[in-house]
Amino acid sequence: MHYSANPTQCHRITKGSNTNFYYSFLSLPSEKRKAIYSIYALCRRLDDVVDKSDSKLEASENLLKWTTDIINMYEGRPSHPVTVELKPYIERYSIPRKYFFELIKGVEMDLIKNRYGTFDELHKYCYRVASAVGLICAEVFGYRNAETLGYAVDLGIAMQLTNILRDIKADAAKGRIYLPLEDLRKFGYTEAELLSSTYNPTFIEVMQFECQRAWGYYKRAQETLPKEDRKAMIAAEIMRAIYSRLLQKIEAAKYDVFSLPIQLTKTQKLYIAFRTWLENKLGA
Repeated sequence: MHYSANPTQCHRITKGSNTNFYYSFLSLPSEKRKAIYSIYALCRRLDDVVDKSDSKLEASENLLKWTTDIINMYEGRPSHPVTVELKPYIERYSIPRKYFFELIKGVEMDLIKNRYGTFDELHKYCYRVASAVGLICAEVFGYRNAETLGYAVDLGIAMQLTNILRDIKADAAKGRIYLPLEDLRKFGYTEAELLSSTYNPTFIEVMQFECQRAWGYYKRAQETLPKEDRKAMIAAEIMRAIYSRLLQKIEAAKYDVFSLPIQLTKTQKLYIAFRTWLENKLGA
């Protein structure tokens, strides 16, 4: 595995965010790792637009500024330190700008929606905020078989669903419910119960259903990844392993995401990252 000295601003943003992704990035060669740090830093800044702006109007204005700077980055004149750092990598790895615009649309959804009626609606959100990032990363990781892009999409959906299940309580505190309302109705669990952190047999049924849906996407991603691209996708496979473990922890907690935070220690993340890296290396 690889490590870097002299961290850039994007590296500091990535490491400082304590993201699960950081441990997968350590498996990358230096140049690709720097590119991914820059991509993650931009994603982090876009997330902050929703979470740290004082109002929806301010958030919309900030999002417009970022959209403009991303356009300017592709035209060779970025102004923000993050896009300045990212610019050479979008050229080197031929990253399509459409993926960044999809990501912005996803972030924007958090400004205008706090409920999802159907899974189709939620899938669109997950694609924009997670799969689009996976598609950006796939360009940096490199691939020979176009089916790998399908792997990136499915893995993004799986990981975002895991995030949603882990963060139900935190999201509810912000007035957001990501679980499809059609699913709550199917099992007879109400919005009011979710917003008040009601843990009961009905909630367990909802969570079992949602976890199985997430596992379905992990399985499809695993089956979709072409053999010739497994080595290139080692960082993504580490992400898959870490997020799969989080989903297992949700199940082991009997789906009680209200009582205790579902998380992994740094040691656990490093162990999973190294084990996955080694398995990938030996299986190559």
